Amino acid sequence: MTYMTVDGSVEHTDGSIGGGSVPTTQAVLESLTPSATFLVVTVEPGGEETARQLLEDLGGLIRSIGFRAPDGRLSCVTGIGSEVWDRLFAGPRPAELHPFRELVGERHTAVSTPGDLLFHIKAVRADLCFELAAEIMGRLSGAVSVADEVSGFQYFDVRDLLGFVDGTENPVGQVAREAVVIGGEDPEFAGGSYVIVQKYVHDMASWNALPVEQQERAIGRSKLTNMEMDDDVKPADSHIALNVITGPDGTERKILRDNMPFGSAGQGEFGTYFIGYARTPSVTEQMLRNMFLGTDSASHDRILDFSTAVTGSLFHVPSADFLDDLPDLPDRSDG
Repeated sequence: MTYMTVDGSVEHTDGSIGGGSVPTTQAVLESLTPSATFLVVTVEPGGEETARQLLEDLGGLIRSIGFRAPDGRLSCVTGIGSEVWDRLFAGPRPAELHPFRELVGERHTAVSTPGDLLFHIKAVRADLCFELAAEIMGRLSGAVSVADEVSGFQYFDVRDLLGFVDGTENPVGQVAREAVVIGGEDPEFAGGSYVIVQKYVHDMASWNALPVEQQERAIGRSKLTNMEMDDDVKPADSHIALNVITGPDGTERKILRDNMPFGSAGQGEFGTYFIGYARTPSVTEQMLRNMFLGTDSASHDRILDFSTAVTGSLFHVPSADFLDDLPDLPDRSDG
């Protein structure tokens, strides 16, 4: 059985595209779990070989820890940033890999922050996420600096801390695969993906001071029932309105969000960790331009009046096969 992929190549259910085998993807398409850890590190000068060894060993680490809790659904997706790529690997680069581009709007800014490696760890139990993160950092000791670490949790019926259901519009099944997994457009990196991460901190006092009706207009969806507003009443500056992206053929372009709430009651920090996977980063970047720079119909996303982006990084997510058999280190003998 065959079907057509979004790039026009033919993909077969036996795992081939255009007559060639399809690389195994990382666990990008795994469903949300109640716990997650988002770990972003930068590789120190001289730490390249240690980082490469960890990347090659990561699959075994996941299996070893996951074997102790068969129902724990432990997984880890690894992303690699633009600035470290040429330090780690010889040969070609992913076609659309670049640093996250800062967006400075009239009122709000999407900051760009350092990040060479991303580890997106998911599991049913928080202890599994912790154990894998600890093993990763133990292997990388002395070779990296931690840029950011966030522990996320499921909040009631998959709501964010603003009280709204998050991830309703996520694609599923084959639609998700076509939206997220690179195909024949970049054959050297087929089976991979791109991911953008941002840590948003919420002003809960100001948000909670809003009447529910105004909160719903900021999101574009009802708070209790999770029903999306009709287009004729949905505000142009609502979060949902600004995140609908259409392609040249008029079809909606999707990304896969694995957002998680995080917080510290004692420190008064409450937020959402945004993590969006896509076949091309341009889709997510257009969403962010709409949010921060505005459109002809809206100056910015209303939700940004209550949520501040304090990090922003972009990574290529290589295929699992790539990680199992890394390209050679680049030749530094010339200088």
